[in-house]
Amino acid sequence: MVEIDPTEYEIADLGPKIKDVDDADELRAMLELEEGGEDRVPVKTLIEDRIEKVEDEGDGEIDPETVDLGTLTVADVANMVRDIDDAAVLRDLLEREQAGEDRKTAKSQIESRIESVEGTDEEETEEAEYVPPEEKYPDLDHPTNDKQWVEGTVGAEYRDMWVYCETQAGDLVDVSKEMLGKARDLMDTYNAEYDADERVVAVLIGADASDHVDDVIAYGADLVLYHEDDRLERFRHQPYTEIFCDMARAGGDLASEGREEVDWKDYHEPRYTVFPATNNGRDLSALVQGELDSGLASDCSGLYIENAMISNPAKVGTAGDKKEFERVLHMKRPDFSGFEYSTILCIDKPNRDFHPQGASVIPGSFEIPDPDYERDSEVVDYEMDLEDAWFQVEVEEYDRLSGGVDLTGHDVIVAVGRGIGDDPTRGIEQALDLVDAFEDADLGLSRGVITSSYSFDSHVEQYVTEERQIGESGQAVEPDVYIAAGISGAIQHKVGCDESDTIIAINTDPDADIRDFSDYLIEGDLFEVLPRLTEAVEAGDLGAVVGEVSDD
Repeated sequence: MVEIDPTEYEIADLGPKIKDVDDADELRAMLELEEGGEDRVPVKTLIEDRIEKVEDEGDGEIDPETVDLGTLTVADVANMVRDIDDAAVLRDLLEREQAGEDRKTAKSQIESRIESVEGTDEEETEEAEYVPPEEKYPDLDHPTNDKQWVEGTVGAEYRDMWVYCETQAGDLVDVSKEMLGKARDLMDTYNAEYDADERVVAVLIGADASDHVDDVIAYGADLVLYHEDDRLERFRHQPYTEIFCDMARAGGDLASEGREEVDWKDYHEPRYTVFPATNNGRDLSALVQGELDSGLASDCSGLYIENAMISNPAKVGTAGDKKEFERVLHMKRPDFSGFEYSTILCIDKPNRDFHPQGASVIPGSFEIPDPDYERDSEVVDYEMDLEDAWFQVEVEEYDRLSGGVDLTGHDVIVAVGRGIGDDPTRGIEQALDLVDAFEDADLGLSRGVITSSYSFDSHVEQYVTEERQIGESGQAVEPDVYIAAGISGAIQHKVGCDESDTIIAINTDPDADIRDFSDYLIEGDLFEVLPRLTEAVEAGDLGAVVGEVSDD
């Protein structure tokens, strides 16, 4: 007897439950019950999709020699080829892609991997001559003239993953907890793979920094560095940057006076730095990475550490050669097209170190771990004299918003996009009607609505704010049901809703990108579909209407 009888559930309630079933036979039994009972098409489709996914997972890794490339997305192809070291297999994949889907981006990913494995076709083998920029372009005003250490840190020692833990209004923000948990997982795996003993270092700066020490330890930090000063109650660019960089350089070649030797650090600078992609975190990450003479991958939604085979002459020093770089932080972010992911690498050059390897992380990208308040870690009260010049601007009065819109935690999110363009006010009205029909729901918006020049009537204008934006530069939500009306499905939006249990998309374009990650696609005009969904919810029959419209 099956544990879950699908005939006893509405589809919106069944979706979250069925995702926990990993037994294909159990799922087939559920399918038989549905066929012998309600026989609802959308429910059967849901179960069949789960069966396919379970069986695919049971098949193990994708075999690149036999896989049907037409069933893979470009992202799937990119993930597959990075583990292939056989050039013949890669060339076969390239030929099959050219003969089939012939996707430019997929071919580029395969060709790039072939180049990494084989090297380029360049016949030149002599090492490229290096000329410092000051000598190569003596007439230009180079900032490196005042920062001689840019070329002086080649071969320096780097260790640990540093996490800037942001606080707001006396609370450790959730993304700080997410980053600590992810850093803990990354460094545990790193230490096992490289037989190392490197740490997760939490950095706290603010007027109440010491209040959060126990929390950051509980969420994964091995070492906590904190600086507390009443003048740091609000985020300030220069003092926050100066403090972080002074900490990062302590015990290294560029340590400030009196910091040449510290008992908690004996390397030049951090190996990795991670910041939250919040308003303040974005500012601080760019300033810190610039001051430390490295780069930054901003707004990342995925991080992993592994070796990378590189053939770029600028990185290996010789055309046609290739080199394997170890311990590289791979930083995944949506690319500028909006529909694919790019993986950013921060790779050293023969005459230039690019450390720390830095990233800022989109809030909601990782799970918040369970805190362990029994953990024991080292804590350093980092004392430092702050210059008065860093506080030249005095904020005498300010208001802190007590409200705001938090879309996380709701059972249902109704989100609308550019599809409301024909009648923006009516589109918001209909979305709000559907929100009101549910017991626990709220309204979300795509970036396209926020950045548009739509004109809204005053009674709905209050709902069109950045606070309701879902996606890369907005909120990430995980409701039981996510209804996306008139949203195309760009990667930037996907990262904000992809963890929803059930995604119902409404779009006039049957080939819209949102089709690839939605559970149901209703092909139709949102102005016609939303009222029908509202009526169905009020009548307690959402599943039947979704199935009916899906069959139209």
